[in-house]
Amino acid sequence: MNENFNLDTLPITEEIKGHFAEVINLLGEDVNREGLVKTPERASKAMKFLTEGYEIDPRQILQSAMFKEDYGEMVIVKDIELYSLCEHHMLPFFGKAHIAYIPNGHIVGLSKIPRVVDVFARRLQVQERLTEQILDCINDTLQPLGVAVVIEASHMCMMMRGVQKQNSTTTTSGFRGSFRETDTRNEFLKLITSNLN
Repeated sequence: MNENFNLDTLPITEEIKGHFAEVINLLGEDVNREGLVKTPERASKAMKFLTEGYEIDPRQILQSAMFKEDYGEMVIVKDIELYSLCEHHMLPFFGKAHIAYIPNGHIVGLSKIPRVVDVFARRLQVQERLTEQILDCINDTLQPLGVAVVIEASHMCMMMRGVQKQNSTTTTSGFRGSFRETDTRNEFLKLITSNLN
């Protein structure tokens, strides 16, 4: 994933722009109005960016930075920002992911874990599937002794429409291997909720 990603460099098809223009017209707006003339192109670029995860293999991200190491204690990367689109309404949901694994002969470069989160988040998603996909990718690729994922997110489909509950959050979790053991899982949950600074 390119850290210097620029929306203006995305290739945009006339077909996608045309569909956005059609939607704007169907909503009763004038797509030729000054403020909307470039909106179909901007929306197309934004949508391409927000769904670029379909074009990236997250396993390759992890495999590119795996190193042999005897370290066998918990490794946690917490408070990973995530932004995704709900597949039901195509509205954003956003929050934080907390991820831990216990190495089994290999560690991975720490920056690769947030990148895996981004790959799966940049697809049309539900939070439950997002949690499982991140969990399974790390578990299957690194083959650690255990993996844990907790995601806390706010969903605009609940905040802007429907029940309109602005202060609600959704938490999902998944555990593999040694994190299924109560003591290990509790240690992880304690660490992600504590402020060690």
